[in-house]
Amino acid sequence: MGITTSLPDPVAARPQLSWLKPLHASGKEQLESLGWPGRKTEYWLHTPITEALEKLPKTAETEVLPEFNQLTTIANIEAIKVVFVDGVFIPGLSSDLSENTHLNIVSQLEEAQQRSFLQRINQTFDLALNAKDHIGAWHNLSLLSDGLIVQLPADVKLEQPLQVVFVASQASCTAAPATRIICDLARGASAQLIEHFVTLPGAEGSFSNQLTEIDLGAGANLSHYRLGLEGHSAVSLTAVHASLGQDANYDGFNIGFGAACKRNDLVIHHQQGGSHCELKGIYLPRGNEHIDYHTCLEHRVPECTSNEVFRGIMADKSTAVFNGRIHIHQDAQKTLAELSNRNLLVSPDAQVYTKPELEIYADDVRCAHGATVAQLDEQARYYLQSRGISRKDAEVILSFAFINELIDQIDLEPLAEHLRPLLNDHFAKTLQHSGD
Repeated sequence: MGITTSLPDPVAARPQLSWLKPLHASGKEQLESLGWPGRKTEYWLHTPITEALEKLPKTAETEVLPEFNQLTTIANIEAIKVVFVDGVFIPGLSSDLSENTHLNIVSQLEEAQQRSFLQRINQTFDLALNAKDHIGAWHNLSLLSDGLIVQLPADVKLEQPLQVVFVASQASCTAAPATRIICDLARGASAQLIEHFVTLPGAEGSFSNQLTEIDLGAGANLSHYRLGLEGHSAVSLTAVHASLGQDANYDGFNIGFGAACKRNDLVIHHQQGGSHCELKGIYLPRGNEHIDYHTCLEHRVPECTSNEVFRGIMADKSTAVFNGRIHIHQDAQKTLAELSNRNLLVSPDAQVYTKPELEIYADDVRCAHGATVAQLDEQARYYLQSRGISRKDAEVILSFAFINELIDQIDLEPLAEHLRPLLNDHFAKTLQHSGD
């Protein structure tokens, strides 16, 4: 049974937290200094973020939230659910967090916790990066109003998956509150984090800006799933900045349906030896949608490993960008790092810009990278059709097979089972008008 409730104007409902004003001022100052990137900005060369922002509504409108459970429930997962609607925390749609001392809502922090949060933000990873490349992080800081803090002590395991839901409605606009997740896992701690992005049915021109910062202590383990299921007219800026300690393990899975303009920045820092990063992703734009994944794996120390695999299927007149960079610093000897990006074009009008990069300054390393762009295999399609399978169903089967290997590698099996019918339905709708 769904929940129906009126949504507040996100600008008016933004928590008035005076203690965040120094952060807002810093973010606004950088935004004014840098400006939004244009077509000549290398890091945004193929992603027209400025044009997309100009098309967004300038004012907010209230909406109604229909069938909320249907949008955000993942069957067979008893998750701790934290819900933000247009950047505002909604307690009535979230789990009761009063007994969970490891989880805190930013807008509900007490004075001592506020000081700790500000100190943590001042040490943030995104601000240490090239500012002009990460303009979305400054926008996030200038409008930061709410978010979630996850702090697990040494050797503590979060028994239930943590599902953080970001709901965008037509009420959201470029002035809507921005959110941030701070996820700090101490030595030996472990957790499963699901970020779930959805747009309300019928919403047009929604906007969201969300940033997640992760600090994994020695031997800590985080499984991180990011479900970018926004609507086709949404504009979205999301980022993940992670720091890995000694023998820490970060396992990230990303899936992104297309939107009017969607940008995802993923930056992983290997800070101490023995850490491992597993980074996988699937992107599936269609229509006139645009999606952009920029990833950067920073190997700063010896004896760390990374494995990155992204696959995309582009349909109709959609556009995708994948820029994957592996940076091996001079001291990062005995690094093992691999990057693979494979793309499938199911329409002659679809486009993909893929740019895998290796930048190596150490000499005792094993690294590889590669990218491919192809179309559906005609022989495989003919084989399926010769067995009585329709052309449309054959294309759905081949499209699903192209990404199913990554779905099968999701450790959280109920999540994989949740995604499979969504993907089958997505492919069926995508390919129903495709030509020969």
